[in-house]
Amino acid sequence: MSEDVQAPKIEFPCADYPVKIIGDAAEDFSSVVIEIIQRHDPAFDETCVNLRASSNGRFVSVQVRMLATSEAQLKQLHEDLRATGRVHMVL
Repeated sequence: MSEDVQAPKIEFPCADYPVKIIGDAAEDFSSVVIEIIQRHDPAFDETCVNLRASSNGRFVSVQVRMLATSEAQLKQLHEDLRATGRVHMVL
């Protein structure tokens, strides 16, 4: 009984799209992430950012909700975040 499981489709625009960015803990990491997100969502509210350090303090996750307008926008956001060399994972 093998079923092809497909990821749920996103309906665009999605006003409350969750993104979690994980990288090395550094003082300016969240500001770098926020700057990139604002390029892709100019109306992004940076007061709604949630930061969480890993248990050993080596990594930090930045959790945001943004306006997702297309798959191309999300793909470019992911590429721009990874291009910093500081982001390990984007979920």
